[in-house]
Amino acid sequence: MAGAVLSPVLLLIRAELSLSSTAAGLVLTSHALSLALASPLVGWAIDRYGSRAPLAAGLLVYGGAGGAGLVVDSYAALIATRIVFGIGAAAVFTGTTVVLLELHRGARRDQVMGWRTTATSLGGVAWPLLGGALGGLSWQAPFALYLVGIPLGVATWLALPPRTDETAQSGGAGAAADDGHDAERVGQLLRRRPRIVGLCGLLATGTVLLYGLLVLVPLRQAELGVRAPFAVAALSTSMSVAMSVAGLGYAAAVARVGHAGLLRGTYLTWTAAFVALATTDVLGIVVLAQAAFGVGMALALPSLTIVLEDASPQRLRGRVMALSGTAIFLGQFLSPLLLGPVADAVAVTTGFLAAAVLAGAVLVVLLATDLTGGRDVASPSGTSRPERVGQGRARGGPRRAGWRAGARP
Repeated sequence: MAGAVLSPVLLLIRAELSLSSTAAGLVLTSHALSLALASPLVGWAIDRYGSRAPLAAGLLVYGGAGGAGLVVDSYAALIATRIVFGIGAAAVFTGTTVVLLELHRGARRDQVMGWRTTATSLGGVAWPLLGGALGGLSWQAPFALYLVGIPLGVATWLALPPRTDETAQSGGAGAAADDGHDAERVGQLLRRRPRIVGLCGLLATGTVLLYGLLVLVPLRQAELGVRAPFAVAALSTSMSVAMSVAGLGYAAAVARVGHAGLLRGTYLTWTAAFVALATTDVLGIVVLAQAAFGVGMALALPSLTIVLEDASPQRLRGRVMALSGTAIFLGQFLSPLLLGPVADAVAVTTGFLAAAVLAGAVLVVLLATDLTGGRDVASPSGTSRPERVGQGRARGGPRRAGWRAGARP
């Protein structure tokens, strides 16, 4: 929802505020910078206090700052509201990820993460269509859709149970004493497992490519004669529809080919999709290329999330998931800065070609190495993951039980 709501009116915003392609792209992605910077703090808060309060507060900020676009009429003010919006989005992204990972394990986790992708992508169908319809009223009207975050924040606070695992119960001085070592622990974790850094790099490059698509495709559609906001939104839904369908099949796909196979297939598909976008003048092929990109995104995002979660100790789970948020949204922020100048200086199709080169380079890396390390990531000492999580606490133990106990008094 964060950027998809505004994608159909990007051309209107660009014309109304007299913006370049790069500046217009930042309307979609500027919130990603504050999101990336706020994510580590959000991860710390979730590890310390649980997910309910950060997630509920984040939804309130999301709704309030996102909806503020209804009343701004300058580029500077719009960017300011988007930056505040990103802080709320950081809590929403990391909070929802941790809640889902807390509640589900094993094959059920694969299934639920696929469902999450489907739900997200269905929103990617509905929100742009609504944004495009409201864009017929004014370029500001689609910002009203963000206000849904406010009632969702209240509902989250009322529906989610308090955190009741032993980390929270111990609290007090013991938890405070541990805080001074947390940054050191995260640094040590990244040094011991550089794979985590590589996985975050994949998330960042994937988001650069995604937002390159979201920013450049409306410009390309305009060159091919499609300019009405609702028509732009309708044609762009092919990616979200494909993601929705592919997300339902994620659990079966990962069981068949594994995480590494899915990631290699994804980047191969993305390379081909961007080559097609760079070389075609046929609107139907543009739509099909977007759909192909959506299939890859539906398979790559849950795989990367799960592999990262498997690589993270339980007490640092929030912070590792926050690192993934930082990577994703830093890539989102950088996307128009990397690809926009190419499109402005040469042509939109050249921007697609640059994206194809980036996707192809990542594919070469994935063919040469396995960043996933298999489904369950072993510790450097060779001990199994349950033995090292939470200093001896089993993954399926008190934390999961606490959630369920809170959910069903």
